[in-house]
Amino acid sequence: MVSDSLRIDISELKGPGGGTPVDRPGGPDEEARRGGVVRRLLRLGSLLVLLAFLPFFTLVRASVFLFEAHGFGCWSSLAAGAGTTVLLLVLYLVAVSLKLGGKGRVPKSLLKGTGILVAAYCLFTLLYISGGNVKTAEIRDTYTSLNPILRVGVSTLLLVDREGVLTATGRTLEDYAAWGLPQNQASLHLPQEDGYVYAVDVRTVGRPEWRNGLVRLYFRAMGFGTLRHFGTADHLHVSLQPPT
Repeated sequence: MVSDSLRIDISELKGPGGGTPVDRPGGPDEEARRGGVVRRLLRLGSLLVLLAFLPFFTLVRASVFLFEAHGFGCWSSLAAGAGTTVLLLVLYLVAVSLKLGGKGRVPKSLLKGTGILVAAYCLFTLLYISGGNVKTAEIRDTYTSLNPILRVGVSTLLLVDREGVLTATGRTLEDYAAWGLPQNQASLHLPQEDGYVYAVDVRTVGRPEWRNGLVRLYFRAMGFGTLRHFGTADHLHVSLQPPT
């Protein structure tokens, strides 16, 4: 007969109430939970980045689309793009209100503030460019000769890529003669019929190719034309198609 004293007590291996044994620290279940937390954080971070980028994308892409595909004027296209961006931000506010248990109502002060915020951003990008983002002072002085939509697109990039440099904006036929090059009447660096310049060159020399690739991807996603020029004058040519 086996004595009761030889019985093994496994009660300490059981969870509360005598249920499933408690997981030991560092076990497979704990590692799975940690992996799940990391994945959720990555998804949340990606979503936040997308939501933050989407208003800028909407502003520029909608403006380019209306200008090139539907023949809107540059200023009316930009105004419509800004209006679309305001609408998107209002939808953000409605979503936040619903998430917090509200009824999706947005105070008029916030609606007004959203419109002012978008208008202020457009005005800033239209008028200002840092001296560190241009090759010469002349380029900075002639920045406002660029098409307004192109200005907003370029400045939006430079807010993120602080080391980006514009190497050329507007030109004249005399510039080609001074450089010993044939005159290019079709160059979008020349003022077009509306008086605006429709092309800008962005520096690629001395920058990692992955960064140059991202810059080109940005402009293409926004609807601008891009052309990489290699050689001694290596740069990225960015353009907006003028109305025909």
